Amino acid sequence: MEQRKLGTQGLEVSALGLGCMGMSQAYGPADEDESVATLGRALELGVTFFDTANAYGRGHNEILVGGVLARRRDEAVVATKFGITRSQDGHMAVNGKPDYAKACCDESLRRLGMETIDLYYLHRVDKAVPIEETVGAMGELVTEGKVRYLGLSEASAATMRRAHATHPIAALQSEWSLFNREPEETVLPTLRELGIGFVPFSPLGRGFLTGEITTPEDFAPDDFRRSNPRFQGENFTRNLQLVDRVSQMAGDKGCTPGQLALAWLVAQGRDVVPIPGTKRRRYLDENAAALEVTLSPDDLARIDELLPVGSAAGPRYQDMSHIDE
Repeated sequence: MEQRKLGTQGLEVSALGLGCMGMSQAYGPADEDESVATLGRALELGVTFFDTANAYGRGHNEILVGGVLARRRDEAVVATKFGITRSQDGHMAVNGKPDYAKACCDESLRRLGMETIDLYYLHRVDKAVPIEETVGAMGELVTEGKVRYLGLSEASAATMRRAHATHPIAALQSEWSLFNREPEETVLPTLRELGIGFVPFSPLGRGFLTGEITTPEDFAPDDFRRSNPRFQGENFTRNLQLVDRVSQMAGDKGCTPGQLALAWLVAQGRDVVPIPGTKRRRYLDENAAALEVTLSPDDLARIDELLPVGSAAGPRYQDMSHIDE
């Protein structure tokens, strides 16, 4: 599989990564055996970049991912995150305090069964803590050899400038897809000016862009998308019309809608590495095959026309207060 560089410090990963969150939470019932098989299959396909976080399944995801990858450590680039906390009732908060960053790193290393985290992200920006303090502590983890490279998630262009001035940042992970093109306006140009890579999460619009979701009833009872504004009421209907446009063009290209959506992101530049999430081998195989889809300048222009910036209906989350803007 093609390799791409994130940042200018030397981090190199496969052109497509694997988001592992759904193996532990959010998207219906988990299947541990299939998840383990999916992680193994990813390595067979040449995927080297694996994304987890301490918040996914309250640590379960790191244990699951580490259980497979620690045995094949030299084949994998492992990214994890800290900064999101949840109370027992599920309420989300953000913590970017320096001591917390260091404590979380040690806990993640234990769960992963590894001596070093390849890419360590601040999961969300803590607006109560100067970013210089958080990133300064993360930089100390690099000096100590516990972390190789640093990243942020869902950070604004202004925050990325301040963070990068404190310690070199290799990557920003944020939602970017044909359903959420807003990062192209200010964030992406800033990253390219600074030499920082972009890791799009939810590159398939949380599954919408696969074309397989036709009604909210397609979701399991505990699937978080049931409460996501983009999958409700009139928003669902309007967004389904956007998916129809993607499906029609995918038919013309001889690929699936999901493959078209991923191929579009991959075509945005060699500093872009999408991490579609899946817990099943069949979807992983389909996603990997997106790298074989070639989009011409005319194809890209047509996509811009079909799904311009701001075309998706509804906010990305019920509560956007944790997003740095």
